[in-house]
Amino acid sequence: MEPTERTPLASAAPGSFDVELDDLRRLMGNRKEEVSKYLQEKFGGLSGLCKRLKTSPTNGLMEDDFTKRKEKYGVNVIAQQKSKTFCELVGEALQDLTLIVLIVAAVISLALSLYIKYGQAATFDESEGQAGWIEGLAILIAVVVVVLVVALNDYQKEKQFRGLQSKIESEHTFFVIRKGETKQIPVQEILVGDICQVKYGDLLPADGIIIQCNDLKVDESSLTGESDQVRKGEHKDPLLLSGTHVMEGSGKMIVTAVGPNSQVGIIFGLLSSPQGEEAVAKSGKSNKKQKKTEINNAKKGGKNSGVIDGSVPDDNPKVAVVDQDKKKKKKTRRKEQSVLQAKLTKLAIQIGYAGTCVAVATVLILIIKFAVITFAQNKEPWQTGKHLKQIVNYVITGVTVLVVAVPEGLPLAVTLSLAYSVKRMMKDNNLVRHLDACETMGNATAICSDKTGTLTTNRMTAVQCYIGDQHYRNIPDQSQLPQPIMDLLVRGIAINSGYTSKILPPDTVGGLPKQVGNKTECALLGFVQSLGRNYEVIREQWPEDKLYKVYTFNSVRKSMSTVIKESENPKCFLLFTKGASEMVVKHCSWFLDAHGNPRAFGPSDQENLTVSVIEPMASEGLRTICVAYKRIIVGGSSNLPNDMVLREEPNWDDEEHLLTGLTGLAIVAIEDPVRPEVPAAIRQCQRAGITVRMVTGDNVNTARSIAIKCGILQPGENFLVLEGQEFNKRIRDKVTGKVIQALFDKVWINLRVLARSSPQDKYILVSHIIRSRAGSSRQVVAVTGDGTNDGPALKRADVGFAMGIAGTDVAKEASDIILTDDNFSSIVKAVMWGRNVYDSITKFLQFQLTVNVVAIIVAFAGACFLDDSPLKAIQMLWVNLIMDTLASLALATEQPSPELLERAPYGRTQPLISRQMAKNILGHSVYQLGVIFFLLTGAHLFIEVDNMTGVRIHEPTQHFTLIFNTLVLMTLFNEFNARKIHGQRNVFSGLQRNWLFVVIWFVTFVLQVLLIQFGSYAFSTAPLTTDQWMWCLFFGVGELIWGQVINTVPNAIIPICKCRKRAGAADAAGQEEEEEEEEEEEEEEHEVDTVGRLPAAADLNLGGKILWVRGVNRIQTQMKVVDAFRMGLGPRIDPEQRRSISSLVLRHSQNANIEYADADAPDV
Repeated sequence: MEPTERTPLASAAPGSFDVELDDLRRLMGNRKEEVSKYLQEKFGGLSGLCKRLKTSPTNGLMEDDFTKRKEKYGVNVIAQQKSKTFCELVGEALQDLTLIVLIVAAVISLALSLYIKYGQAATFDESEGQAGWIEGLAILIAVVVVVLVVALNDYQKEKQFRGLQSKIESEHTFFVIRKGETKQIPVQEILVGDICQVKYGDLLPADGIIIQCNDLKVDESSLTGESDQVRKGEHKDPLLLSGTHVMEGSGKMIVTAVGPNSQVGIIFGLLSSPQGEEAVAKSGKSNKKQKKTEINNAKKGGKNSGVIDGSVPDDNPKVAVVDQDKKKKKKTRRKEQSVLQAKLTKLAIQIGYAGTCVAVATVLILIIKFAVITFAQNKEPWQTGKHLKQIVNYVITGVTVLVVAVPEGLPLAVTLSLAYSVKRMMKDNNLVRHLDACETMGNATAICSDKTGTLTTNRMTAVQCYIGDQHYRNIPDQSQLPQPIMDLLVRGIAINSGYTSKILPPDTVGGLPKQVGNKTECALLGFVQSLGRNYEVIREQWPEDKLYKVYTFNSVRKSMSTVIKESENPKCFLLFTKGASEMVVKHCSWFLDAHGNPRAFGPSDQENLTVSVIEPMASEGLRTICVAYKRIIVGGSSNLPNDMVLREEPNWDDEEHLLTGLTGLAIVAIEDPVRPEVPAAIRQCQRAGITVRMVTGDNVNTARSIAIKCGILQPGENFLVLEGQEFNKRIRDKVTGKVIQALFDKVWINLRVLARSSPQDKYILVSHIIRSRAGSSRQVVAVTGDGTNDGPALKRADVGFAMGIAGTDVAKEASDIILTDDNFSSIVKAVMWGRNVYDSITKFLQFQLTVNVVAIIVAFAGACFLDDSPLKAIQMLWVNLIMDTLASLALATEQPSPELLERAPYGRTQPLISRQMAKNILGHSVYQLGVIFFLLTGAHLFIEVDNMTGVRIHEPTQHFTLIFNTLVLMTLFNEFNARKIHGQRNVFSGLQRNWLFVVIWFVTFVLQVLLIQFGSYAFSTAPLTTDQWMWCLFFGVGELIWGQVINTVPNAIIPICKCRKRAGAADAAGQEEEEEEEEEEEEEEHEVDTVGRLPAAADLNLGGKILWVRGVNRIQTQMKVVDAFRMGLGPRIDPEQRRSISSLVLRHSQNANIEYADADAPDV
């Protein structure tokens, strides 16, 4: 390996840079070996580039010339997509078909009313003309109010999500070297010329050239579409591109392009420009042959592959954004909707069809009766203005019935509840990246949790060790250890650890030292300090760029190795290895004894060491690490039996062969205590009906001990504790090796601990639990993860939790929620908030459906038995839209209570409307309909009011005003009943915690009083007397009493109809889902084999941090759910609007391959 130049290079004139931006663009346009060639020809090699950029490979940027760098090379920020203006949001709200029909009908009605009044010479009913135009105008005003409310809600939510996005981006940091010191800075502050430290799990924030690397592998699928990991090197392929993921290894790079000049910046600029959007649209219509050619060009990564080289192709700028294959697109669609969204969508479809039928029937009946009475009985001649206006009014009534039938307030309730909960969850250390994850967590039935850092404190300390054939229960003094072992052990730990792992002085006097980096390595470094040695001195002697070969930690071999060349003997190489004890011990053929001499270490010795030392340590809940070494002498000789003597250097890429014949130095036992709050949190989950499973890479004995301490395992319980190897044996076919769901179902139900597991094992566990139909109900699974290889499992889960502290960038990008404190108890809080969201939405749904049922039946009955509906169109709009908006505010912002964790989860397939809810909806509907029909037919017998039933009059009457007012007051008092969905009798409990409910209730009541007393023609109301108001209040308060009566009725008598899927599209969708499941079964092994690397960024959720994009689209989609029944399918969010290419700055969305549960559509 060539030594890296370490002399600070700043010979260029102060304040000037001898590299043009176009030169850097051309440099980044090259590929593989061409980069080194161009670098040498144009800049005189890497040292020349550093010199001309006024930076140093070892000390980084030295001068305070940051402002000039920004002016010349730009900043690492890509401008956000322009926010939609309020007028644009108003335009989107006006696209709702029902509102359009209502507006057209109201305009026609208004025009005909004015025509009747002013444009006809013939006589006409003066009161009819006066009332007609006011009602038409009032409907238009109501529509305007509704549109403004929707647009204002969208505008506020977009503003909120942009603020949240800014917060997330500000917390995304990266390590750079400046003035010789390693600093962690926000990615927005990275400049051209910065020296960045690159490590496993990083999402690269800028483009750059490798200065030094160790076994570096990168996933470039986000740009090239190539799924294979790319091995990088200083000479072979030194190019690192923004938006790509570091899957293995570490290194340093010099930044050569930031922000809009980086590869993701160029792509975003193309896609967001008018020309780019036009070309993208055209590309969507291009033939398959052209598309295939473009993809192949992009995969080749050549200069002409479109976006990668920074050039703008004439025909299609979307080349680098590679389309995904057909099967993956199918899988993408399956996580478009969360559990609750799927249920709400199906319910909206069913309600929509019912509402359409009732609306059409209402219009037909009204028109037929009008025609029979007017033309057949009364023999009236056709009068265009008068009769057409009446028909238009009937259409308005029908459209209004449709508006009432579809729950427009429900999307607002969903949005408000989610937005309110997301904001509050941040205070509980849950950073929600995907809104639907919030309510999905409320349905969780299983949690697959990591051990380290989630269930434990992740502050590790070495407490025992085995050195020189001696088991020390406490850390020994250095005088007790042989010097040869000490020297090798200290070097083996200091050098064979990530140099980003270090022990820093405590922040406060008397505090504990700070552990930075990998906590296991920090425990080993602390062990070195306990032995009285300074690991930093050794690292100064062996800096990173002098390490000959580094084999980074791998989850399969569970070890890390580093090769150095001894300075005093260049023919001698030392290979140091550390890793899981049982794994490394198997590769040891020698072990140093009490005198530091190697003794033969055969299989029987390995077994004895495991039984007598490793297992007892593990049974105490300690993590055991074996430290070993191997001396390789090339072209020389040795008197030591454990040295490997070779004629020439070995093949350093043959890692498997090199990691044999090791010499054991020590077994170090590390303690990672269980978090004090975790046992209580586990008990809360168990009481809440949630099964917690531990999935860890630790020894099975260590895992079992920790599981017992946490409460996952209880004495006397017959649950399974398996290692990954045994787990795979039980679930796979012995012949084909494929995972068999039937075999898996025999294991997972009783499985509580999966030890020595790989990311593939975690992925299989999560995906097949979701797929399983064993047990009482389908499972909703949450999973935690912190490593890059956890990405597929995090994506596959219904809710993926990434560690905010210990998690890699890749894990965070694949997650739905980030735990900012890495604490399991925060997951329990997420469950509570999720259940609260679910309950808040079902509370509003219970209230909404009661209003809808009553209003629809009253309107339909009026059409059948009267000449017109007792409720005017403007009155129904008031009841449905205005009150629903206020009610959604009142019911969707309830505070969660601990009682939420005292019941079982709803699960995936439980009907959205429970028996209790159905009983409440039917019971209160019966009461309200009974009161309305009584007032309609017999009010004059008890109340001082004229009976106007069947009388055609255009003046507002007290009779119909009394009916309208009573309906509104019954609805208002029913809001208190709607606050309880589980049969609780005290409907006022917890009201003191929701002051917003109280305020909104009184505001609505006051508005109703004003509307009745002063609404006149605009709302077709006549002022009521005090006695009439008392009767209205009597029937309204009666709702509270009736609610107690309903609660005495047993739930068992209420039938629950599990609605079948609609024929046609729904059945086709179900068949397609089954076919996809079969395809997924066939591809399972391929997925497991490749799970170590992430799919293309177009598959991965590489834009989760751009939360406002997802949030705004979610709001818009929710508002459009009311139109779903017209299309026969639930609303689907275009994947290209949901994801973005890079979590750093790119705002443009791409396809996201987020696999979701292949569940049947939930019953409602």
